[in-house]
Amino acid sequence: MDWQALRVSLSLGVFTVLALLPLGLWLGHRLATHRFRGRLLVEALVTVPLVLPPTVLGFYLLVAFGARSPLGQAFASIVGQSLPFSFTGLLVASAIANVPFMVQPMQRAFEAVPADVRDAAACCGLSPWQRFLRVDVPLAWPGILTALILTFAHTLGEFGVVLMVGGNLPGETRTLSVAIYDRMQAFDDRAAGVMAATLLAVAVATLVTTTWLSDRVVRRRD
Repeated sequence: MDWQALRVSLSLGVFTVLALLPLGLWLGHRLATHRFRGRLLVEALVTVPLVLPPTVLGFYLLVAFGARSPLGQAFASIVGQSLPFSFTGLLVASAIANVPFMVQPMQRAFEAVPADVRDAAACCGLSPWQRFLRVDVPLAWPGILTALILTFAHTLGEFGVVLMVGGNLPGETRTLSVAIYDRMQAFDDRAAGVMAATLLAVAVATLVTTTWLSDRVVRRRD
């Protein structure tokens, strides 16, 4: 087991979830409760990382983060290092790649909250922010938790975007999925098998948990 790669993967997963949580709550709730011009375009943009091949997404992010881009130049002038092939760049790329895994489950969860419950809360004098915290979030928490779990699990297994943007720097950008690729390139089947089994266990646990939460949502609707 490559413990350094596991540590990088876990750190990347945790920081990706924390970075996307505010966006997921705000955008998921906005898409679920408001009808506005450009809504379909926003939903399409949220879905793009799902349908775009990871290497293609990684390529465009690498170009956007590069030394010739305004973002890359601004980051280098402030921090003193390039954005690609760093943990920070890897985190930003991971957050972009995981937007649909965070936003879409939350959107569906907020859509499942009955409108008359929100209307009743408004009649009781609750402000929009109070309705969000006291009504929407408690009723949508299974979907919110599902989004957190899916985002974390997908981050652990991401390969294309990670390799394109982060490269393969031990202790900084080498994740468990990249380490598996390295071990297979070195014909070390045993080490690759152990790390692959770890990711498989995470994937199975994720599916079981999300299925259980989905069942709870269905029972709540009924």
